Amino acid sequence: MNSVNRLPGANQSLGRPVRFRFDGKEFVGKEGDTLASALLANGVGIVGRSFKLHRPRGLMGSGLEEPNGLVRLETGRFAEPNVRATLVPLYEGLQAFSQNAWPSVQFDCLGALDYAHKLFPASFYYKSMMWPNWGFYEKFVRPIAGLGKAPEGNDAQRYQKRNIHCDILICGGGPAGLSAALEAGRSGAKVVLVDDQESFGGALKSETYLIDGESANAWATRAVNHLSLLPNVTLLPRTTVSGYYENNFVSAVERVTQHLGPKAPLNQPRERLWRIRAEQVILATGSIERPLVFPNNDRPGIMLASAVRSYANRFGIVPGQQVVVATNNDNAYRTVFDLHDLGIKGITVVDTRLKISGSISNELSKRNIKLYQGYGISDAAGSKKLSSIQIARHAGEGLLDNEHLTVACDLLAISSGWTPTIHLFSQAGGKLRYDQPSAALVPESCSQNLAVVGSANGTWALADCIAEGQKTALATLKQLKIEPASTNAVGIVAGEDLGFSIEPYWYTKNRRTDKQWLDFQYDVKVADIELAVRENFVSVEHVKRYTTGGMSVDQGKTSNFNILAILAELCGKPLPNVGTTRFRPPYQPVTMGTFAGPTLGKAYSAWQELPAHAWHVKRGAHFADYGWKRPEYYPRGSENKLEATLREVNTVRKSVGVFDGSPLGKIEVFGPDAGVFLNRMYVNNIESLKVGFARYALMTNENGILIDDGVIVRLEQDRFLVHATSGAAPRVFLAMEECLQNHWPDLQVFVNNVTTQWGNVTVSGPQARAVVQQLESDIDFGAEAFPHMHFRAGTIQGIPVRVLRASFTGEATYEISIPVRYVESLFEAVFEAGQPFGITPYGIEALEMMRTEKGYLHIGGDTDGSTNPIDVGFAKIIEKKQGDFIGRRSLQREADNESSRFQFVGLEAVDPSQLLPVGGHVVDSLTPSIPAKSRGYVTAACLSPTLGRSVGLGIVTNGASRIGEEVYVFARGKTHAARIVSPSHYDPKGEKLNA
Repeated sequence: MNSVNRLPGANQSLGRPVRFRFDGKEFVGKEGDTLASALLANGVGIVGRSFKLHRPRGLMGSGLEEPNGLVRLETGRFAEPNVRATLVPLYEGLQAFSQNAWPSVQFDCLGALDYAHKLFPASFYYKSMMWPNWGFYEKFVRPIAGLGKAPEGNDAQRYQKRNIHCDILICGGGPAGLSAALEAGRSGAKVVLVDDQESFGGALKSETYLIDGESANAWATRAVNHLSLLPNVTLLPRTTVSGYYENNFVSAVERVTQHLGPKAPLNQPRERLWRIRAEQVILATGSIERPLVFPNNDRPGIMLASAVRSYANRFGIVPGQQVVVATNNDNAYRTVFDLHDLGIKGITVVDTRLKISGSISNELSKRNIKLYQGYGISDAAGSKKLSSIQIARHAGEGLLDNEHLTVACDLLAISSGWTPTIHLFSQAGGKLRYDQPSAALVPESCSQNLAVVGSANGTWALADCIAEGQKTALATLKQLKIEPASTNAVGIVAGEDLGFSIEPYWYTKNRRTDKQWLDFQYDVKVADIELAVRENFVSVEHVKRYTTGGMSVDQGKTSNFNILAILAELCGKPLPNVGTTRFRPPYQPVTMGTFAGPTLGKAYSAWQELPAHAWHVKRGAHFADYGWKRPEYYPRGSENKLEATLREVNTVRKSVGVFDGSPLGKIEVFGPDAGVFLNRMYVNNIESLKVGFARYALMTNENGILIDDGVIVRLEQDRFLVHATSGAAPRVFLAMEECLQNHWPDLQVFVNNVTTQWGNVTVSGPQARAVVQQLESDIDFGAEAFPHMHFRAGTIQGIPVRVLRASFTGEATYEISIPVRYVESLFEAVFEAGQPFGITPYGIEALEMMRTEKGYLHIGGDTDGSTNPIDVGFAKIIEKKQGDFIGRRSLQREADNESSRFQFVGLEAVDPSQLLPVGGHVVDSLTPSIPAKSRGYVTAACLSPTLGRSVGLGIVTNGASRIGEEVYVFARGKTHAARIVSPSHYDPKGEKLNA
């Protein structure tokens, strides 16, 4: 297919023909094209549809600012949605697809929504989708919501992460960034230069300036070649800085092989996440042109003036024959004159200002270019392709006369001024000020070690940008105490500088505002801002969320400033007083694969294997992920999970079993104030604990909510061993460290997490004592010498051990901790000693069933995010305790002591053969109305092989005073009759524990 919009003789800088497909149709572009330029060259006017109203959208920009050209690349495992066509370099065989349209982008059935646009104002869904309920509307909304479709199947590509440190990070490889990099690089400083384009140069690649007698693009190429020879300079093209964090930590995403498509070598990463730590940062991020706001300013064929100039100068593409340039500033005239120099003669200029500079006026006259001075655009015609515009005299402050003229055109280049790209500066915590001469917000101050240069700093003339880059680099080197190299003269810029004189024109006030677009992706219009103000949403952050302006994929790059300015006018405030929204990372969308990097599958989180893992494998253990890779059950022969679990439970209840408790948290707390410290950390009174004794204890957070439990042992007068739960051990340790460092630094206490230093072999059952007594040990395991909830230290076969008598099964239990290198040997010794008693290893499933029978609390399983110690029966313990502890004040609140709270109880099915559904809600009647009010829910349940009936645990409203009451449990459309009982179903008096 011919490149209908490519200018004759304009392909010298481009390479061979490249074939690609868009929406299944084959096209031909040139090597060096972007997907966007290739589509424009082939006359493709519509690339997508808007999010809400499905209006046709054409390309508007030429870089990161592009709000419309979002496409899906490739298919299957190589698919990627929401890619900017302006950032995709063309490669052979590329496949791209339009988004948000059905059945096609040319004819979208949902385009009918545009005719009913008045029914869909800002936040209409909050007001209209209330009756009968959201679920009614959800089935209609879900299929049409979203931008693009998520890929199906696993990503076939690789991703990588790398870290780098540098003296100076320069973000942006335009004229100011290159100038700063040259100065810093020659000095020997370690420099990283990052730019989001395929090659460095920034705006210089699209302009016709001369620098030092050569083209601006050639000057940039020479500068980059020089930098590439410096060993202390790292060049990262095709890399977007996406986030700026504290202490000059910056994240950036490099597109390594994305430009090669599915044919890229699989041994090379597709994208690379750079984590950069810099002493100093120089932001040379440039600026973004703002669109003019007028009725139907979103028609395909309406583009930013800078984008039209870029496509013309870089790619030799002008997507129109009758061109109108509409502006309120001088800079847009560069587009006018560049197009005229390229042979485009049908050019018309519409300028909202009554006065323009004499040099521009003279140049227009010399070129015979028609100018409508003091006119504004009142409308644009053409649904799928721009056909004409209507203009009217500008009466000042956005008001147009009623009489209008029609100007035929198929390309409209618009410019409402320039906005410095301050996203990263804002992320770094920088403050802005309003610059009246350029009608823009520019950087003012920032607490981090950074500087802003070039147009990102409100410096507009090219010569000034280059000079500012050099000057800032010298100042930065001085801060780093690095001697600069001999300073070279700044490049001499030739070419007429038209200046940046501007007269703000924010929107057309006396024309319909429900067709004046601000956010082109999310269909946010001036009328939406007006509605927000009428409804008293006057905070800029509230307006952003109410209208969704600036919240789409482009993060408001072309819309935010216009929204701020219009909000200021509607509120009658000066623009600086309105404030700005806070830009958040990422500046540019980042693929999930890049964040994940190589940490996928098993590499995502390495298995934590037990010290005796090989022993469990030998015994046929079936493993599962419990934070650690732990035995779930030990099947024999053809046993399934339930059969194996029941056998293990029966063996432990009747004889003896052995369990690996190595992941159990073991935190040593020692020092003169160890008792005082633990007394503050835990609900119980720990100071009164005697040496050699153990005590069950609860921990709460500042809000009085349970976060962990465990058994605490007093090893010596100033030394304790805290057994935190397996999953909570790391965070309990960190909580202790935080309290010691930040809250009670005066306490003489040390904490040490020794969980992974000690393995644990737990022997449990009626015959447990008989088994451990056969081990060669200096510990007296007799019932009177070593009762329940006591601790002994000694040796087994000459190896030092710590033995705790505490139980999670309800049977007599010995938890033997031993240095990890001896764990497997101890398992063998225990297993051999238990052979006469039919000892069996048991897994987590059997332990869970036995603790449910016994009624032991499982924090996180039997509690929710509101459960406090009073809810689980600790009210009297709290009353008796003297002194403060974390969460105590919160537990004195009236709400924390109400009888209507969920309280921990036991549950049993009225029909003993019926299993209570875990997660089922306790309700008031056998046939509850839907939705019914929940009075609690079942947290654990089993068909007890020991008791021969269905038992469970749960949290129920005022449960402690409702023992014996019958209730109903509702789940999955069925209701089960149940009875509230004491949590301890098995051995409620604890006789088995003390045997």
